[in-house]
Amino acid sequence: MKKATVYITLKLGVLDPQGKAIQTSLHSLGYKEVNDVRIGKYMELQVADGPDVEERVKEMCDRLLANPVIEDYRFTVEEAVQS
Repeated sequence: MKKATVYITLKLGVLDPQGKAIQTSLHSLGYKEVNDVRIGKYMELQVADGPDVEERVKEMCDRLLANPVIEDYRFTVEEAVQS
């Protein structure tokens, strides 16, 4: 079993109203040093092992998990820790 960790963020230049709202709230709490906030998504997928695991995860990101028009993504694949 493998664990794929996927990070999805808005592309630079794409307006992030949620990030701006958090930045404004941080400023109102006195954290004036925060210059920008970008919101993203984090996912962990448990996937069956196979020779094309990375290609399959990339395909999942391209087809469903990320919107390639406005989002960038990156991922890692590693052995899943069995508990």
